[in-house]
Amino acid sequence: MAFRALGHSNTTLPKSCCNIIFIHSSSFSSTCRRRSSSPPPPQAPPSPKKVPFTVSVHGKTWQDPYHWMSNVEDPNLLEHLNRENVYADGFMADSLKLRSALSSEMKARLPPTVSTPPERWGPWMYYQYIPEGKEYPVLCRRLEMEKTGWLKNFVFHYGMTRSEREEILLDWNELADKYGYVNVGTCRVSPDHNYLAYTLDISGGEQYTLQVKDLRSGLIDPKSKVNGAVSLAWAQDASSLFYTQSDENQRPYRVLCRKLGYDHLCEFPVFTENDSSFCVDITSTKDGKFITVNSNSRTSSEVYVIDSVNPSNGLQKLCSRTSGVQYFVEHHSGLFYILTNAPIPESQWSGQGYYLVRCRVEDIESTKLQNIILPDNDMGIYDMDIFDGYLVLFFNNKGFPVLCSLNFPLQIDLKMPDLVVDYDMSKHTYSIVHQEEVNCDSVGWSSIPTFELNRSTIQEACSDKKECATNLSSQRWKDFSQIYCCQREEVISHDGVMVPLTIVYSRQSWKRGQSPGLLVGYGAYGEDLDKSWYSDRLSLLDRGWVVAFADVRGGGGGGPSWHQSGSGLNKQNSIFDFVSCGNYLVNKGFVQSDLLCAIGWSAGGLLVGAAVNMCPQLFRAVILKVPFLDICNTLLDPSLPLTLLDYEEFGNPQLQSYLDSILSYSPYDNIPPNSCFPSVLVTAAVNDSRVGVWEGAKWVAKVRDSTCPRCSLTVIMKTSMVGGHFGEGGHYAQCDETAYEYAFLMKALGISIE
Repeated sequence: MAFRALGHSNTTLPKSCCNIIFIHSSSFSSTCRRRSSSPPPPQAPPSPKKVPFTVSVHGKTWQDPYHWMSNVEDPNLLEHLNRENVYADGFMADSLKLRSALSSEMKARLPPTVSTPPERWGPWMYYQYIPEGKEYPVLCRRLEMEKTGWLKNFVFHYGMTRSEREEILLDWNELADKYGYVNVGTCRVSPDHNYLAYTLDISGGEQYTLQVKDLRSGLIDPKSKVNGAVSLAWAQDASSLFYTQSDENQRPYRVLCRKLGYDHLCEFPVFTENDSSFCVDITSTKDGKFITVNSNSRTSSEVYVIDSVNPSNGLQKLCSRTSGVQYFVEHHSGLFYILTNAPIPESQWSGQGYYLVRCRVEDIESTKLQNIILPDNDMGIYDMDIFDGYLVLFFNNKGFPVLCSLNFPLQIDLKMPDLVVDYDMSKHTYSIVHQEEVNCDSVGWSSIPTFELNRSTIQEACSDKKECATNLSSQRWKDFSQIYCCQREEVISHDGVMVPLTIVYSRQSWKRGQSPGLLVGYGAYGEDLDKSWYSDRLSLLDRGWVVAFADVRGGGGGGPSWHQSGSGLNKQNSIFDFVSCGNYLVNKGFVQSDLLCAIGWSAGGLLVGAAVNMCPQLFRAVILKVPFLDICNTLLDPSLPLTLLDYEEFGNPQLQSYLDSILSYSPYDNIPPNSCFPSVLVTAAVNDSRVGVWEGAKWVAKVRDSTCPRCSLTVIMKTSMVGGHFGEGGHYAQCDETAYEYAFLMKALGISIE
């Protein structure tokens, strides 16, 4: 499902890169409370035209003179965006040396080639790698040499040069050379390993075209091309390919099946979703035995299954649509395993969120599902994965991730008295210590087997201790905890709720009360804030910066209730949470009071933009990447791709209560007049189909109209004329993009690097 949504290697910097000098300029007038690192560009910022336009909803009326920008066909818009790019280039002209240094650092941390571990499927080992000096990955495979185990295959792959046995299935770099821009959405190899189906976007607008490549001949089937394809799934015999197709609003709304190998086009519809608030997605279960057809809104879902071996049998409904209820389905050994939040009687479970149920394939018509795992109030299940013989559950324990592995089959029909066992986690063995005694004779159970107390020596998990020691040594991972500190704090928000805040800094370079900081925020759609390793951030950390992550309400950190308490009519909670986290960093001395920055992507831009309106003096500089800023006007336009889907997240402003709520925090509609504003870098893309390029352009124009005229000179907008919502995406190009952003922050803070 589409959202307005939001990685690398390791080297340390030479100490000469870690000296920080603050330069404070007096270029601002005495009435301006902001300081600038350098004079603004010699040219004046762009001044777009104003066209009278009145918005009237529920008796409220306001003017939007920049409404004309929402017409992307207006040539004046493209001219204005080009002028903004020229102004941004002028503003950043004195940072070229710094940007080059930062980009070089980031690229130096990247290994010459980046590879994924090979994954065995049938007789083949599949993997991807980015060739040295290239921007994009190559999908490859090779026949497995011998059945010697995963580790030896891994060593074989990484320890030898690539040979003639390697087959290149798809080279993103060739596509980029041909089209200028490339984004491969979905790749699916057929079960017989003879075909590769993939979707290709060459504009950045997420308009994907289906293509099918015959891996034996290397040729693309010209009959296979379909515009608007999104997700893909193969039937077991590889003669049928299922795919979803989008409507004019880029909503995947139907499933079609295409027969391969026919001289004429043989295609037929399988499922159509007529409710415009639902999107359709298809996927194969991990064992490949079923194809699931999922129709989802933001909060509800309905699931059908197709027998992958006999797809002509058609759809069977597994989970019916109920408001507020979602289902996630997998299959193993004749059983469907389902994560759901469907309500169940409180006498059975008093918890919240998702729990695990199952049903037999032959009982699919039955509405009764068997409860398997009901987590307690401190734990929440948020995902599952199924392997051959194992079920892995992903829990959230008060904001911390926990993984649990269970062996199949799950013998939940075994009825036994409570027992206590000793479990050796390192050896994966257990012994029964005690079991509740039951007098079987008194109830006529004469043939119940007894449990013997097992006090025998636990069998060694590895008989060859020398081999075990060697394997353990080779499996050690790199740990940077002696160099960098990562700590989790809880921040009291405006209403007393504790908000998780993750803080990262260098033990050597950080200085309490003196360091700059970058606060990262998202907090929407119940999605977790990405806190994964990202080597580019070392360019900040090694210079004494703090990087902090605010898990505000509206995100997924605390389960469904955490999401609900920061969405809809409760959206302001997420903004207060973010401001509270910023104040905490300053008040506790993690960040110097006038050196706090913030960054938000997409719907995270809404969060950060609203927080800046609320407390403009808290932030010194801000980056808003493809930001969702004009939320009220966007949600009032149902013709836009994501508007109807977003009603479940933010509310429908056609309803009075939601209009009032949205207008109370909308970044575009709440810019504080005559305020001293932080320096802001806004990024956008003309082909962005999720957040219109006009959102950032309108916001920047209005900031320059409304706020301190000196401060607004340091508000710039950089627009990509070729990419989309997720940027241009190359391996090295991302370093250049991030270097530009970090250089902007350092320039805004007056930091010079020696």
